[in-house]
Amino acid sequence: MQPGLWLVTSILAAVLGMALLEDGVCRAPDGKDGFPGVPGLNGRPGQKGDMGEPGKSAQRTGIQGLKGDAGEPGPPGTPGNRGYHGPHGPPGLPGQPGPKGNKGKPGNILEQPRPAFSASRRSPPSKGTTVVFDNIITNQESSYSPQTGEFTCRVPGLYYFAYQVVSSGDLCLSITKNRERVVSFCDYNSRDILQVNSGSSVLSLAAGDQVSISTDPARGSMIYSGSEADSVFSGFMLFPQTG
Repeated sequence: MQPGLWLVTSILAAVLGMALLEDGVCRAPDGKDGFPGVPGLNGRPGQKGDMGEPGKSAQRTGIQGLKGDAGEPGPPGTPGNRGYHGPHGPPGLPGQPGPKGNKGKPGNILEQPRPAFSASRRSPPSKGTTVVFDNIITNQESSYSPQTGEFTCRVPGLYYFAYQVVSSGDLCLSITKNRERVVSFCDYNSRDILQVNSGSSVLSLAAGDQVSISTDPARGSMIYSGSEADSVFSGFMLFPQTG
């Protein structure tokens, strides 16, 4: 059959079939399925779907392996900030006594300082309430000043001080240490005769301490000045103190 005739016959058959279907008179049987067409091109990717629900954790069924070898130590880290001082710990137990030292050389008392003085009154300068004994009798180590009437300690230790002062009336005297009264002694003379006011004391002195005799004008300060009797102030170190 020629191609042109076959095409015309197919067209007429299709038109006739449509006419018969519209009138509802009869219907030709369905034709056989044609051959599959050529696959089309892949479509565009679709949109990302929603995240699914998390899956259930599965129980670990494997056997734990042996512990591996220790790795190489890492480099030292950066030092941290310094912490606060902790509380002091309890004192430790006493240590064992050390060995006995070598015997020292014997001391020579002649080489030790021995402060001592004694002074009387002749023509003393006025120093307020301080009684000045201006005439030096002895002044070992030059610790007593006849200008000020004060003994200045240069060697710490225990010292003995004493005075005998002639009065022509009421007289109250005190032994003072650094201008502070230590002990006081008073004599009241209503007959205007010469009397002796005396006193003494042992004092512990440190280097630089000063000792003197002072009057109390409110209670009497009548010190005799003349050639009939002398007033004397004396002192000396009993023994030195260390530590």
